[in-house]
Amino acid sequence: MLANSPKVININTASEAQLTQLDGIGAKKAQQIILYRQMIAPFATADDLANVKGIGKATVDKNRHRITTQ
Repeated sequence: MLANSPKVININTASEAQLTQLDGIGAKKAQQIILYRQMIAPFATADDLANVKGIGKATVDKNRHRITTQ
């Protein structure tokens, strides 16, 4: 059963390709996530992802079980 579990993704270190594995995150949003963490600040919590333009609370909520910041 664990083999089918979705991979947990660290939004502070993930590549564009890894970020696009999250539901609702395409290449453009993945690039915005990377730019945000480089230019503004690393993400402290999954909820901080909603600070990125174009990513809302609903996207964060549906991916929450797959997001880590450590």
